[in-house]
This record gives sequence, C-alpha cells and structure tokens, in this order.
Amino acid sequence: MFVRPAISAVTALFLLVLSGCATRSTTLDAQWVNPEFAGQRSVRSVMVMSAIRDSTNRRLFEDRMVSVLSATGVKAVQSYKFIPADGPVSEAQLRRAVADAGVEHALVSRVINVTTEVNVTPGMVMGPAWTPGWGWSGGWGPGWGGFAGYYNTMWTTSIPPRVTTTQSVHADTRVFDARTAAVVWSAATTTSTGWDSVPQLIDQFVDVIVQTMKKDAVI
Repeated sequence: MFVRPAISAVTALFLLVLSGCATRSTTLDAQWVNPEFAGQRSVRSVMVMSAIRDSTNRRLFEDRMVSVLSATGVKAVQSYKFIPADGPVSEAQLRRAVADAGVEHALVSRVINVTTEVNVTPGMVMGPAWTPGWGWSGGWGPGWGGFAGYYNTMWTTSIPPRVTTTQSVHADTRVFDARTAAVVWSAATTTSTGWDSVPQLIDQFVDVIVQTMKKDAVI
C-alpha cells in the first residue's frame, strides 16, 4: 500500500524534469532597428560571422544560419570560407573578405557573457502507510516484521534532493552595412544550455534571430 505514493512522487518528479527540458531555449532580451533602415527589408545578401573560439561550433552555427537565411530568400555565405582561421582579424582582412563574398551586409554573433545558476529540488519523503492499529501483514507490527517494515519503508518512499546546474549564454548579434559599417539591426539573447545538444541549441538560437529579423522587416 505504501508503494503507490512513492511511485506517484517519482512520476511527478520525472514530469517536472521533462517540463524543465521543454522550456529551456533561447530567449530574446532586446532588439533594435536602425530608424534609417526600418521596414525596408534591406538585408538581401549577408556574410554570417561567428566570433567564438571553438572552430567546430563556429562552423556549425554559420552553416545553420546560412541555411535558414537562404530559405527566406536572402543570399547568405559563411565567413569561414573567406576567413578560415579562427581568431581576431584586421580591418583590412574584414573588408577584403566581405568584398570577395560580394555581399552588402555582415551578420556577426558573439558571446558576451556566461552565467551559472544552481537549482536545488528538495527531496520528498512520503509518510508510511498503515491500517488502524498498524496491523497489516509485514508492516509495522511487533518483532522483526515491524523492524524490517520500518526500515524498508524509507527506501520505498524517499526521494533525495536533486541539484542541477544551468549555464546561460548571453549573446549579442548585429547586422552591419558592408559599405558604411553602420549597424542596421541588433539583438541581445540568452540561451540556457540545459540538456540540449549543441546543434539543438544552435537551431533554437538561429530560429529566434531569423524570426525576429523577419518580424522587424530587416529581411
């Protein structure tokens, strides 16, 4: 009889974990559109640039962003095809890469901060089940039966506390006019890493950026 509350508790905790996974994603903190370009959908060709140290993630991001932008009708190219090396580049190198790509804009995403949040889910202890007089067989009766029942109840009704750590990646994304270097559009985002894989996180981030650019009539 006392096993059912334990099962219910485990199920509730499991559902809580699943709901937590489902809500972890990229959120838009703020965005800005240059009034000179507002509503013009002026970004028709763009070089996608990711200013991060990990070369693999850089290429994953640029490939995904180029794919999604291309699906909207924007001519998009990856910066790693024109700037293969990872790390800082000179203004002359940037100018040459953009010119060689034949684009009018550059979209640059970079990480500006990483924060860590520790979450503690309290443990759960379900009360023992008994009938009036504590008299059910194998339960809390006298002798060794009661001793064993009392001890084993703890293992079947207790759930230990759960501690998880969530990292949030804060990013800044800007679209520059390649001719004047003026900022056309910018956005600040927060991506909670959670339990998602890197490709999943990149997909969420790219979707938020592209959908917001469309909503702001930048593309």
